[in-house]
Amino acid sequence: MITDPKIAYLSLGSNLGDPLRNIQNAIFAIQEKAGDIQRISPVYKSSSWGFDSNDFLNVCLSLETTLTPQLLLNTVLNIETEQGRIRFQEDGYQDRKIDIDILYYEREAIVSERLIVPHPELPFRKFVLKPLADIAPQFYHPILNKDTRNLIQECKDKGSLEKTPHQLFKNRSELLANVNFIAIEGNIGAGKTTLARKISEDFNAKLVLERFADNPFLPKFYEDQGRYAFPLEMSFLADRYQQFTDDTSQYDLFKSFMVSDYDIYKSLIFARITLQKEEYALYSKLFRLMYKEVKKPKIYVYLYQTTERLLDNIKSRGRDYEQSITPEYLDSINKGYFEFIKGYPDQNNLIIELGDLDFVEKPDDYQIILDQIVKFAVGLSK
Repeated sequence: MITDPKIAYLSLGSNLGDPLRNIQNAIFAIQEKAGDIQRISPVYKSSSWGFDSNDFLNVCLSLETTLTPQLLLNTVLNIETEQGRIRFQEDGYQDRKIDIDILYYEREAIVSERLIVPHPELPFRKFVLKPLADIAPQFYHPILNKDTRNLIQECKDKGSLEKTPHQLFKNRSELLANVNFIAIEGNIGAGKTTLARKISEDFNAKLVLERFADNPFLPKFYEDQGRYAFPLEMSFLADRYQQFTDDTSQYDLFKSFMVSDYDIYKSLIFARITLQKEEYALYSKLFRLMYKEVKKPKIYVYLYQTTERLLDNIKSRGRDYEQSITPEYLDSINKGYFEFIKGYPDQNNLIIELGDLDFVEKPDDYQIILDQIVKFAVGLSK
C-alpha cells in the first residue's frame, strides 16, 4: 500500500457469455477492491484481435488507487479468476470471459517478471486506444512520449471498431440511479413492500408506498365481495391515481431514484377479478384514460411466490381482514399479473421466482434478489 493515491488506467474486455454484464461485474469488483474509479469510457465493440472468434466488448477506466503496481496486478488477476477466467487453459490469444490489463500506472515505467507498464501492446491496439482517448486523450506515454491521440493516428490496427450505446457504472448505486424508477409488484403477501423499503434504504431511493390501510371498504370487501367490490375498486383507483401521480411526478433532489411497492396497473388486474362484467367494462374505460397519464417504471419487478407460501406469509403478518383470503383468489391474482406482463412485452419486465428465498431474515437471499435486479438493469444501460 502507498500513502498518496495514484492514477492507473485499465483496459477491460470480454467476448464470452454476456460480455456487457461480465465487464460491469468486473468494474463493480474493481471499485470495491482496487480503489475509486474516476472515469469509465464508452463501450466499444471490436473484432477479435490475433485470432478468429466472437466480437469483443471493450472499455477503459481511470482508477485512483493506493495499491502498489504489484498489488494492483494481484487484485485484478483475482477479480478475473472470481469472474470465471481460467488462465492455465490459455495458449496465445483466446476467448475470454473477462480480461483486465493495466495500461498505465501514473507515468511510471515498470519491467518485472510479472508486470510490464506501460502495457507493451498498447500502441498496437486500436480497441484499447479509442476508449482510452475518451477518458485520457492527452495522457503521454512515458516511453514513447506521445499522447493517446498521436498513438491512435500511428496505430496500424485494421480491426473493426464500433462505439455502442451502452453505459457502465462504477457501483450498483450509480447503475440503479440511472434506472430512475423501479416498481416492485407481487401478489398479496409476496413481500413487495419489504423489498422496496430495503432497496430504498440501501440505495438512497425515494420510496413510494401504496396507502391502503385506511380504506373503509377493504375489510367489508373480504366479508362480502359481491356487494363491496365496485366501491372498493373505484376507491382504490382514485386513491392510487392521485397518490401515484403526485409521488412519481415530484422528484426528491436528495434521492437517487424512485422505488415503489406497486404499479397503478394493479388496479385493473384486481378489478378484472372482482368485478362483474358490466362493472368491469365501465371501470376499464375510466382506468385506461388515467393510465395514459401516469409515469411508467423503467423496470417492472414481479415477485412470484407459490400460493402455499403466500398463505403462510399472510397468516404470519396477522392482518385480521386478510385471514379469509382463499387460495383460489390468490391464484387468480397471479394469473392476472402474468396476463398483464404478457400483454406488455415492450415493458422491461423481470419475474423473480422467490421459492424458498427469505430476503427478510437472510441477507444472502436479499443479495440474490438484488443481484437479479442489477443484472437485469445492466442490459438496459443505454
